[in-house]
Amino acid sequence: MAATRPTVIALTALAPVSWGTTYAVTTEFLPPDRPLFTALARALPAGLLLLALSRVLPRGAWWVKAAVLGALNIGAFFPLLFLSAYRMPGGMAAVVGSLGPLLVVGLSTLLLGQRPTVRSVLTGAVAAFGVSLVVLEAAGTLDALGVLAAVAATASMSAGAVLTQRWGRPDGVGPLALTSWQLTAGGLLLAPLALLVEGAPPALDGPAVGGYLYLALANTALAYWLWFRGIGRLSATQVTFLGPLSPLTAAVIGWAVLGEALGPVQLVGMALAFGATLAGQRAPRGRSVATTEPFSFASKNGRKDSMDLRGPALRR
Repeated sequence: MAATRPTVIALTALAPVSWGTTYAVTTEFLPPDRPLFTALARALPAGLLLLALSRVLPRGAWWVKAAVLGALNIGAFFPLLFLSAYRMPGGMAAVVGSLGPLLVVGLSTLLLGQRPTVRSVLTGAVAAFGVSLVVLEAAGTLDALGVLAAVAATASMSAGAVLTQRWGRPDGVGPLALTSWQLTAGGLLLAPLALLVEGAPPALDGPAVGGYLYLALANTALAYWLWFRGIGRLSATQVTFLGPLSPLTAAVIGWAVLGEALGPVQLVGMALAFGATLAGQRAPRGRSVATTEPFSFASKNGRKDSMDLRGPALRR
């Protein structure tokens, strides 16, 4: 039985909620100053595990497409994200990341032909403002390289989300295989970079091993499978509007577990960001949204580069 739209949204939302735990796990359990190794440890084991489970390899042009998506969603996004976190306060990195919905609106116009609506732009702006209220109280001094890295990370992930929807998947290939291709490609891209820049892997104690296992299995393998599965059933804009759940989750964990302050301003910001996230899931009036269907395959109806969305040309 096909999942209902609210169920698809709820399952997809688990991905950014899981990513919101990354900061706490990294700071509390993992060795410091190893962003590339941490990115590699998240991506490659998860990709190889999912590849073993799916037992499907790319064919034809999908070798190149999988490499491009893996580079955007994993290989470039992970190290840029960690670089921004090391170069400036996490709050500023979260604010830049919350601009993802606005970037997706613009990229969807260019790559998918979707016309931006006033509601989508306004909702994206409210989400970014809400996140800024939550995390910017102790922003500190801006670092130019950190800001550039955060912007590049957000743009990379946004482009990956839009291209994932534009290209669909090859006939007979499920979201598990598509996720495994991207994680493996991104991990293979990171492996030589981590070795050249950071050298041999660090010595790991028990908590570090547990932290890396959590990041690889729940935080990456499961979360990214849910994320790409959601992109197949929702619009890229709808999925990206779930992104603010990540910094909101990080703020709640910081308050509940790490003893960080969470005052009235932060609570107002959380309400605004969460409200914008919910508003971003509303289907446009006058259009049917076939959110319970899986990816339509890019090869249907002679369309080699786009998705057949069975009904309106575009969901949003």
